[in-house]
Amino acid sequence: MRKIFLFFSVLLIAAALMAAPLKVAFVYVAPVGDGGWSTMHNEGRLHLERVFGDQIVTDFIESVPEGGEAEIVFRGYAQRGYDLIFGTSFGYMDPMVKVSQSFPNSTFMHCSGYMTTDNLGTYFGRMYEPRFLSGLIAGAMTKSNIIGYVAAYPIPEVIRGINAFAMGVQYVNPDAKVHVVWSNTWFDPAREKEAAESLLDIGADVITQHQDSPAPQQAAEDRGALSIGYNSDMTAFAPNAFLAAPVWNWGPFYEYVVRRVMDGTWTNEQYWGGIKDGVVDIFVGDLVPQGVAKLVMSMREAIIEGIMHPFDGPVYDQSGTLRYGKGERPSDSDLLSMDWFINNVVGKIQ
Repeated sequence: MRKIFLFFSVLLIAAALMAAPLKVAFVYVAPVGDGGWSTMHNEGRLHLERVFGDQIVTDFIESVPEGGEAEIVFRGYAQRGYDLIFGTSFGYMDPMVKVSQSFPNSTFMHCSGYMTTDNLGTYFGRMYEPRFLSGLIAGAMTKSNIIGYVAAYPIPEVIRGINAFAMGVQYVNPDAKVHVVWSNTWFDPAREKEAAESLLDIGADVITQHQDSPAPQQAAEDRGALSIGYNSDMTAFAPNAFLAAPVWNWGPFYEYVVRRVMDGTWTNEQYWGGIKDGVVDIFVGDLVPQGVAKLVMSMREAIIEGIMHPFDGPVYDQSGTLRYGKGERPSDSDLLSMDWFINNVVGKIQ
């Protein structure tokens, strides 16, 4: 009788464990209401809740600075038994590596990094693809041939995006130049608006950005210029200026990771998906002329089919050195370590 009791007790415990929801945490570098980067990651979290219902429990902490404070947050989630922890900023890399090694029973995923451990994988999107497409729009729409780019930090991710955008500009308008100002921020609306204004002061009539807030869009609208956003559709913030934006769609990827953790097939892969995978895309607003929009959609399809690449040669850097010859394309390693500007970019990598 005792053996039967023990047998059923084990079955009940096993059933309870199987029924326990997967605990999933997200750590954001900016507020979830930033209208950009963190907003889109949080949309991905909400997608999980809709898809999995009571199979998962999610939580998030917003506005977590990169560095020591981030380590405390990641460690706290792991100590509380979270099964899957997403860190959504490049500067979380070292803290996540450290914490993952201390908590082998949790799974960690780091966005935009390059370091892995046995239980830490990385993920990002080929944002340079829609960046190129947005450059087509900027090059076609500028009248002054001065295009302003409010840039975040001089890391390969940002440099790669600037160059891809500039390649798009050059494709349709060889006379236009892309002028770069660094804000050294991910989310600081006042500073980012000031940076955009400095570009407008030198005659820029199209402004784009690599930050989380819509402040550069608002600066363009205030001055009667046009703008290209980032992360999401920013029409509501600058309805008379906003043309388009390279955008993120994290939901399907987060669903993919959760399913792999649930069924035990997760590996510490380094994911880098593109437009064809659905993780990145281009949003084109109503202010873009029909002919320009058709060109963008045609080039989008060519990227998906592999017919063209945003960095198809010839590509020259600022010094006039040929980086990729005709018929050549950069490797992923080249893209991930990019530390130079192409020849129609005005500015320095600080």
